[in-house]
Amino acid sequence: MTSPDPTALGRERAGALLGRIEAGDAAGADAVLAGVDEVRDLVYVGAALTALSRAEARGLPPAQRAQANTRQLALGTVRDAARDDPAGLRTWLRRSAEELLLLRSLRAAADRLVG
Repeated sequence: MTSPDPTALGRERAGALLGRIEAGDAAGADAVLAGVDEVRDLVYVGAALTALSRAEARGLPPAQRAQANTRQLALGTVRDAARDDPAGLRTWLRRSAEELLLLRSLRAAADRLVG
């Protein structure tokens, strides 16, 4: 039996986390990450969220894209401060998911203005 692909599992957990936060289910969002105790596994979730955030930011107008990049740098500082602390990394992941949802709402608003 082979172990699950950590990249795919990270994407799956990121999607579940986003869905719970988007639905306003804070307890559910915490539950998604509660069973993830390995720093490595948490980092894979973060990598998935970061990739999605950067892709969303590319579609923003220049000023909003610059602000998004600044927020990504700040999130990187949170991640680095919690490098070996699973609880701190869970905080980083929650903030990263919330940032991604903000980017999606900004992009939707920009699309409405253009369209």
